[in-house]
Amino acid sequence: MKNRDAEIMICRCEDVTRETILKCIAEGYQTLDEIKRVTRAGMGPCQGRTCRQLIAAELSRHYGMPMEEVMMTTFRPPVKPISLGALADAYEHERTGHKHEKIV
Repeated sequence: MKNRDAEIMICRCEDVTRETILKCIAEGYQTLDEIKRVTRAGMGPCQGRTCRQLIAAELSRHYGMPMEEVMMTTFRPPVKPISLGALADAYEHERTGHKHEKIV
């Protein structure tokens, strides 16, 4: 019978399974940041919106600590997806002091 943990996808963006996360924890990794650096979980296009909570739950269960005490990963701007148009508008506003007007 196959290892079910190998089939459970924790981070779809980076193809990281539950088995990989559990191996990291067994090797002594204790924080989301450590696991993120080793596996790239949370570094894909969604920036950990799904897998961060799943990995935190595994850490919480293994170390017997409440989810609130599991250290959250560091975030770097932008913290949520932003369109290139919004960035261009912000740049234009910064450069000229005027809000970029969209031509319809």
